[in-house]
Amino acid sequence: MTDPGEVRASDAEREAVVEQLRVASVEGRLTLAELMDRTEAAYSAATHADLAVLVQDLPSGAVPAPAPAPAREGVKRRWFVGVMGDSKRRGTWRIDQELGAVAVMGDVLLDLREAEVRTDAVDIVAVSVMGDVKIIVPDGVNVDLEGIAVMGDKKVDVLQAAPGMNVPTVRVRAYAVMGDVKVIGDAQAKPVKRGISAWREHWRRLHGEDWRELGRRMRYDGRELNRLVREDVRELNRQVRDDVRELHRQIRDEHRDLRRGY
Repeated sequence: MTDPGEVRASDAEREAVVEQLRVASVEGRLTLAELMDRTEAAYSAATHADLAVLVQDLPSGAVPAPAPAPAREGVKRRWFVGVMGDSKRRGTWRIDQELGAVAVMGDVLLDLREAEVRTDAVDIVAVSVMGDVKIIVPDGVNVDLEGIAVMGDKKVDVLQAAPGMNVPTVRVRAYAVMGDVKVIGDAQAKPVKRGISAWREHWRRLHGEDWRELGRRMRYDGRELNRLVREDVRELNRQVRDDVRELHRQIRDEHRDLRRGY
């Protein structure tokens, strides 16, 4: 009898899990990077068990997420401004409204990878005047970049998702005047530092339930390697000392022979 977890997953079941992940992201349960990682895994899942792993820490029976509360008048867009200086936003933060970035002879950095995105899409207006606006996103998101560049540059360097995948969209309207507006993916940016608990979970996912035994084995192998190295060093030192003593003996013998000859 076939194990229920080993039943092959259908396209409809993959899409249902992707929708559950999207709802969880809007509810603030997943960061944008986590959403992308799990979405990619969902589309490549082969069995029900593969899909179950992706949502095992999320509420079952996902329901449509409530619509985000409308922003107050006059606070529709959150601005990050760098005028002859730097403005940076990275780490864990919430995105529940449109964003704006203005760099005037300065730099603005928006790192969305660990952000909790409470909207279906991220809308950003980026203005660069003799400055630099850099937006970092997880690889796999859809990036829609439009706008103008006058004696400047606007570009996207992101590994896009395969056609047909239901992934988040980042829309950027860029206005660059003798400046740059860049949207780059995770592969082009400095890696996000993992906390110790996240690294432990990452290790467990890589190596399964045997990760502790593997860690013990690695520590044992390391100690054994150190012991062998120490023994080799001691043996090498003994050989060097013996060779030096033998060389000194030969030199003394040659000196005696020379004195006898005179």
